[in-house]
Amino acid sequence: MDRFDHYVKMVENTLARQDFDLDPIELYQPISYILGLGGKRLRPAMVLAGCELFGGNLENALLPSLGIEVFHNFSLVHDDIMDDASLRRGKKTVHEKWNTNIAILSGDAMLVKAYQYIAEVDRAKLPAILKVFSKTALEICEGQQMDMNFESRADVHEDEYLEMIRLKTAVLLGAALEIGALIGGASAHSAESLYDFGVNAGLAFQVQDDLLDAYGDPQKVGKKAGGDILQDKKTLLMIYAQDLDESGYEALQKQTLSGEEKVKAYCQFFETCGAKAKAEAKRESLLKASLEALEEAHGKDLVLKEQLAQFAQWLSHRDR
Repeated sequence: MDRFDHYVKMVENTLARQDFDLDPIELYQPISYILGLGGKRLRPAMVLAGCELFGGNLENALLPSLGIEVFHNFSLVHDDIMDDASLRRGKKTVHEKWNTNIAILSGDAMLVKAYQYIAEVDRAKLPAILKVFSKTALEICEGQQMDMNFESRADVHEDEYLEMIRLKTAVLLGAALEIGALIGGASAHSAESLYDFGVNAGLAFQVQDDLLDAYGDPQKVGKKAGGDILQDKKTLLMIYAQDLDESGYEALQKQTLSGEEKVKAYCQFFETCGAKAKAEAKRESLLKASLEALEEAHGKDLVLKEQLAQFAQWLSHRDR
């Protein structure tokens, strides 16, 4: 069995042993519901990978890994409220299945549970681990606020966009790896290097996400191409297109296009103005930075280190 499949199975088994059947049921049932909707469990798996990379005992990292997963799902519950989303992983969102007030309160309870799980570590390591987790939790809030601010702006720049996706998405992957490394006994330098590996891999993942939304195969991606284009979202492709050919971009914006015609026109423009090529180059530079950081993390398990490198390659070049 692949090492990561083993980690995911361990996370799933540990999650299944947790008891959320508590009173008041309206508070705890939504927690069981959102955690039961599945997901790839990549973030908790990265806690275990970070731990094992430095020769740590995986049992010591299992509950903290759940803390990362519970926190991630807490953020999804609140994001769905802000986005007024009706579906999450093909099922009703928590606020749709119950109501907004219950979703807010259950999300708050998940944040507390996440801290409880994270705190299940060796006392000597707790301050450093809590520092990483608390910093990351606040950064994710900052990233979400930046994303909301961008909705009313027409002048989002590349550095702002990359900072937003770093905060909103990439830092949690980095924190998962760093927390696992600290549990496993890594030095501060190696743990921070593993954090940088995760953050840059997460950024490359998000850039690839922008590319897939425009150019991905709908059969593989699982949704129609061009969703971001139809919503006029500030993606890296849009930002680069505006920077590279502002007059052409503005002319395109003035056209009354919709549906597939709009998606086709923008995708063609991204290619002709060089925005697509520039986004692909940015993805490759982020992947390179990720792999360089991994080299700086002097882990003991060289096989696992190679698998982490392959994981970063997959994240940045996935087709779904």
